[in-house]
Amino acid sequence: MNIRRISADETLPLRRDVMYPDRQLTEVKVDHDEDGLHYGVFEGGQLVTVVSLFLGREEAQFRKLATATAAQGKGFGKAVLAHLSDICRKENVKLLWCNARETAVSFYERLGYRIKGDYFKKDGINFVRMELPLTASAGKSFEIIPAIDIIDGKCVRLTQGDYNQQKVYNEHPLEVAKAFEAIGVRRLHLVDLDGAKKGAVTNWKVLENIAGKTSLVTDFGGGIKTDKDVEIVFECGAALATIGSVAVKSPELFFSWVNRYGAEKIFLGADVKEEKIAVGGWLETTGLSVFDFLKDNIARGVQHIFCTDIAKDGLLQGPSTELYKKIIAAFPGISFVASGGVSNIADVATLQETGCSGVIIGKAIYEGNITMEELKSFL
Repeated sequence: MNIRRISADETLPLRRDVMYPDRQLTEVKVDHDEDGLHYGVFEGGQLVTVVSLFLGREEAQFRKLATATAAQGKGFGKAVLAHLSDICRKENVKLLWCNARETAVSFYERLGYRIKGDYFKKDGINFVRMELPLTASAGKSFEIIPAIDIIDGKCVRLTQGDYNQQKVYNEHPLEVAKAFEAIGVRRLHLVDLDGAKKGAVTNWKVLENIAGKTSLVTDFGGGIKTDKDVEIVFECGAALATIGSVAVKSPELFFSWVNRYGAEKIFLGADVKEEKIAVGGWLETTGLSVFDFLKDNIARGVQHIFCTDIAKDGLLQGPSTELYKKIIAAFPGISFVASGGVSNIADVATLQETGCSGVIIGKAIYEGNITMEELKSFL
């Protein structure tokens, strides 16, 4: 998926085909079309979505969002609206709005838009104004996501996924979680290393304990292989299920979970070595490009993604910033979290500037390279 500026005239065929199939191209222009910023989403070289943005000083309106029928339901509309929101924020615009067709209201509501005023009729179609305040909280925030890896119910860290290179940091993960919560952390990345090795969720009691005794939004992964594993994870209080290998080896099973629970409940992990996907606890590198992997998953609705360069993880030698830049450029608008290699607070600042939605940090915190006070500056 690629989003780029296009001309007003380039929007017209798709705008007409989707919204006004019985009209001539000249009839689907809107007032002041020439003053707008027009964007197209391209997939495989084909223009699949168009939208027009009209910027004001305090607010901006977008018009004529249209996605080709065959491409609907694949996240293109959501991606281009996220792109428009980012543009507006850079211009210090406080409000983004549109006149939505009644049939599209639920789509916009899922993205945070709210109805303003009463419905009105135009050309026999019901419309209503919908608004999205572009405040800091509604914007694309940057999240600090500490990682707690669990073996035998204890908080540990591995080096490059090697179970023979493990270090126990605390025998009581709940204590660790509460310490993060106390400084204002909102998210937690909980990894069941026993489960990953066994191939079935194992340390679910740790999840249940943390979810029940903190307010942290916790994602949980490791050993999720079956429908039952996913059920256990959500029953024990996880906000998101973290999935890695299954998405590579059994994609239809993975997408059945996306469809069943909703994309907002799934956190897709892409483990990478030399830009190729790795699976099986990093023991197996596939021939699948991370870009092709993400493209397929995003096209089918996946929203939350994190990427770990296994050559960096646990070494405190800095993250794969250049790889992340390439991914963000290729897939603008996604919620992308960096993972692995963070060595100090400067790395965190760099990842934020790169455009990441957040960063998972483990060893750098536990080894004291990043202090709790330093983390606070990003919360």
